[in-house]
Amino acid sequence: MPEPSTKIPEESIDLLHEARKDLKEQISQVIVGQEDVIDQLVIALFSRGHCLLEGAPGLAKTLMISTLSRCLSMSFSRIQFTPDLMPADITGTDVLQENRDTGQREFRFIEGPLFHNVVLADEINRTPPKTQAALLEAMQERQVTVGQTIHPLSDPFFVLATQNPIEQEGTYALPEAQQDRFMFKVFVGYPTFEQERQIARQTTSGRTVDLRPVLTTDQVLHIQDVVRQVPVSDHVINYALALVRQTRVGEPGAPDWIEEWLSWGAGPRAVQNLLLGAKARALLQGRSHVSTEDIQALAAPVLRHRITPNFTAESEGITSDRVIERLIQETPSKESELTSDPRLGKIFAA
Repeated sequence: MPEPSTKIPEESIDLLHEARKDLKEQISQVIVGQEDVIDQLVIALFSRGHCLLEGAPGLAKTLMISTLSRCLSMSFSRIQFTPDLMPADITGTDVLQENRDTGQREFRFIEGPLFHNVVLADEINRTPPKTQAALLEAMQERQVTVGQTIHPLSDPFFVLATQNPIEQEGTYALPEAQQDRFMFKVFVGYPTFEQERQIARQTTSGRTVDLRPVLTTDQVLHIQDVVRQVPVSDHVINYALALVRQTRVGEPGAPDWIEEWLSWGAGPRAVQNLLLGAKARALLQGRSHVSTEDIQALAAPVLRHRITPNFTAESEGITSDRVIERLIQETPSKESELTSDPRLGKIFAA
């Protein structure tokens, strides 16, 4: 059965549609190009997700994130991850202070940089696993525990982590199980010739930019609530399930070439994030319903860090994105074809 019919207020749809347009207009004053990346960041924010950005140095990943936070009137903190960074450096710690009134000593909690709305974890793969785990726990639970006290984090809470794919010496790669905590893995690519020409002009002049806030914190929280109210048909849910479950090696309905190319497939979080992201994308485009096109558009950032190509695939130059592209090509999007496919029928019967 589809979700219960929910009437999304027109003013909420208009708010998101206009917010997307205004955000891109404001951000474009600072960032040239990267429209798909910006769209994915906004979708993740409104879906209460987090993003892992990967790209070469100098592609304005940090500037893009700080600019987005300024346009949303949200507090922002940047953590430069280094090999000597400890969990208390990001979560905060208890310090012993003397109470001037009573003369007694007592512990007082000093908040760390995680206590902001937008947190940039710069070069997350340069810090040891213990500190990475502290960040990922905060992302999942939206709280930190210091001693025996639980401290809730700011709401909204949005983590954007970056990693450099070039230098791997002295780094600590995020395990696949920890990457699964990120809603999207976003690739930041090089600009086109014309975009780079514009970047060169803008960044080597005395040009100043005056950004104006587009949304308040309360409006962001309202949008996050509205996103979850968007109804999704059984057909779209089945399509998302078909894409994800086909990646699981050894499971019923998985194509033979998946067995040859992958050593591990995506888990249930992939389906959840596909549907939540599709809901946000639909609203941002002015629609109150989700289509299979929304699922297809977000399949790569949702799945690329949740599937693991094996040695055979890597030796043939087969990437996660190539696997996802082929899955989309071979999975029927029409309801009649999806349900009548004998191989996919094994997935729905499992």
